[in-house]
Amino acid sequence: MNILITGASRGIGAATFDLLRSTGHDVAGHSTAGSGELIPANFTDPLGPRTLWEAALERLGHIDVLVNNAGIYEGVADGAPDDEWHAAWNRTLTVNLQASADLSRLAIAHFRTRGGGRIVNVSSRAGHRGDSPDYWHYAASKAGLLGMTKTIARGYAKENILAFAVCPGFTMTGMVEEFMASRGLSEPVIAEIPLGRVAAAEEVAEAIRWLAIDAPPASTGTVIDVNGASYVR
Repeated sequence: MNILITGASRGIGAATFDLLRSTGHDVAGHSTAGSGELIPANFTDPLGPRTLWEAALERLGHIDVLVNNAGIYEGVADGAPDDEWHAAWNRTLTVNLQASADLSRLAIAHFRTRGGGRIVNVSSRAGHRGDSPDYWHYAASKAGLLGMTKTIARGYAKENILAFAVCPGFTMTGMVEEFMASRGLSEPVIAEIPLGRVAAAEEVAEAIRWLAIDAPPASTGTVIDVNGASYVR
């Protein structure tokens, strides 16, 4: 399978990139700045998603699976000045949601010429249960990804275009480990996870791999939670 994954430079994206390649797939990865094999594209630029898509097509020849993983997690206080508040919402929704929508639209047009394809969106536990007060916009962007996933699944299944989502909770990456340690959150976070530990990036990557490659077509629209039962629907 030929696969494009966004946000492949670290964390869940890097683990998924490595896993997909190690299991025999041709993978084009993306990062904002680009490095090594990763294709550069800035998702705050409205042309960024199309630039990435066209570069990935040139590299791979065709694309069977799109994994929308890139995202940002930047807080803004509810008492911030209006311009700061609006800028934070605009940046988060642009990177986390609009870029994924743009890439999905391009993927659907491409998949129609090939008899189908798959989209896997990396959402978040926050898309279901919300987040802390400084992250309204993050939770909203991830909830939007879930709505988009379900809409694509319902709207394009007859064309063999399938859509899925993964919702991680806290996942042990360098960024998350630093975030929790700097705020003294390690013990409180683990205390609310019945599994007794934070998920590994490789566990989330395996869920993404299964949806991208092995999930039966009848499971289109499925959302998989990977949060150690800290939020059970």
